[in-house]
Amino acid sequence: MRDRKETWALSARSGAISHFCRRMDLWHAIVLAIIEGLTEFLPVSSTGHMIIGSTIMGIAQDEFVKVFTVAIQFGAILSVLVLYWKRFLQSFDFYVKLLYAFIPAVIAGLLFKDYIDLLLENVLVVGVMLLLGGVVFLFIERWVPGGTDTGPQPLTAKQAVIIGCYQCLAMVPGVSRSAATIIGGMTQGLTRKHAAEFSFFLAVPTMFGATVKSLYDYWKDGGAFTAEHWKLFAWGNVIAFVVAVIAIKGFIALLSRHGFQGFGWYRILVGGAILLLWALGVPLEMV
Repeated sequence: MRDRKETWALSARSGAISHFCRRMDLWHAIVLAIIEGLTEFLPVSSTGHMIIGSTIMGIAQDEFVKVFTVAIQFGAILSVLVLYWKRFLQSFDFYVKLLYAFIPAVIAGLLFKDYIDLLLENVLVVGVMLLLGGVVFLFIERWVPGGTDTGPQPLTAKQAVIIGCYQCLAMVPGVSRSAATIIGGMTQGLTRKHAAEFSFFLAVPTMFGATVKSLYDYWKDGGAFTAEHWKLFAWGNVIAFVVAVIAIKGFIALLSRHGFQGFGWYRILVGGAILLLWALGVPLEMV
């Protein structure tokens, strides 16, 4: 029985090699952009879902694909700026607090970049983190009830830094930047809605910085962008923008009315499915 399972696994892995040789084309880019727009601001891990999506589609995980999955976050950034443009004009203190919250991610990213890159290739890590995060979501409002809805609460510098430290947890794929920062905001007395909105705002410098650094590293290492690459970037960012606008509006309404439990069960379902396939011996590069 064991020999048969090992033979099947070896055959499956061999099949995975041929399956895993497709270069990303326009349709792949469109699907990944839809995933990015839908999941970037939801507490379900956009990075984890794009890893799963690209794995299912059998996209070869070359350096350009890694850059693409980061760069299309720029479209999602624009959705926040369009929907909340008035908030970005309200005061200089708003930017100071964003800077305080942004700094921990910069430090962690510089210190642990190589480890983070390795984790980005591991679907098993995504499954474990989705599952654990889902369990946390089922009980989070008992542990961290958050504040009362009395309008946007001003943050202190200390609170902003603490939320920024929570954001660092999302460097592990499957954790979710949105989930980490929303929970971090609630620990500092923000309501679900206001914590989610601050999470959106914090995404702008974080994701912009990650996009610029990813593009620069790719160029520095000798990577070249062809006309086809720019076409994929353009389509990806436009689609991510449109889908993210819809997702943000729906997420705020859903979160305000129903809280985190629905997202918790979703994470448990997806993470559990990945771990079940792993336990059955299915090569995760074929998930």
